[in-house]
Amino acid sequence: MKNSETIGLTPAQRLHFDIYGFVLLENVLNGDEIERMKGALYRMKADEDLDAKSVYARGRSEHHILFGNLVAYDPALLEYAAHPQLVPLVEEVVGGAVRLEESEAIINRRNPDTELSELHKRRYNPTGFHRGTQHGWGTYMEQNKFHCIFVKTLAYLTDVGPDDGGTCVIPGSHRLTWDHKEMIEAALSDDKLIYQVEASAGSVLLFPEALIHSTTAIRSDKERVILISGYTPPMVREWPGNEVSPEFVETLPEDIRPLISGSDSWHWKRRY
Repeated sequence: MKNSETIGLTPAQRLHFDIYGFVLLENVLNGDEIERMKGALYRMKADEDLDAKSVYARGRSEHHILFGNLVAYDPALLEYAAHPQLVPLVEEVVGGAVRLEESEAIINRRNPDTELSELHKRRYNPTGFHRGTQHGWGTYMEQNKFHCIFVKTLAYLTDVGPDDGGTCVIPGSHRLTWDHKEMIEAALSDDKLIYQVEASAGSVLLFPEALIHSTTAIRSDKERVILISGYTPPMVREWPGNEVSPEFVETLPEDIRPLISGSDSWHWKRRY
């Protein structure tokens, strides 16, 4: 395994990230990792006692479920949050060492009650554009490069084609101070302002929460499985519901304890 100090975005990837607000990292996860992570999520889906394991489930239906606070549930989900090929890239765009802010996963398929004719009226079908922060609040420039204090990695554990519910983004919105509702309305009036990600299983989307993004409606009969980790500097609190117990932290290898617990707090190790 490469030393984390040697892992970074290529100049082309960094330029793409700065201009468009995202970069797709292809084939980061191998077949074994994909299967172990999917297996953990499907066991979670069948688990009727998630509360006892501090995992939350939201939006549960026959065709959709979101899980959160995952890392203590299964080693494969912890491995994703602490993935040695991804955390250094997150640190590069945050601008320093990070802590896990949230961990979530979604398993979903097309709602059978939705008319396909309605879904095919638009080229893209975003289901809820949003952002977690905006330029000027939570973002900054350092050494002429864009940084954001809230960054996510989104892993596609299934192939995602044009009809399979890929992530939609408004490229460049991470650097704009427009009212976000105005940007969304403008983008929805012209499909050329929207980009939908297509990816093979094992690829990972790296993006800042300042980028306006959305899941898209599924038009195919395939089930989509995604795994998400959010990261911030260590002095920032975890998202409510994503608190990791001190007892679990004590079981972790020392090198990843600060990542999962945020124990470095204000002793922020900067990285450019």
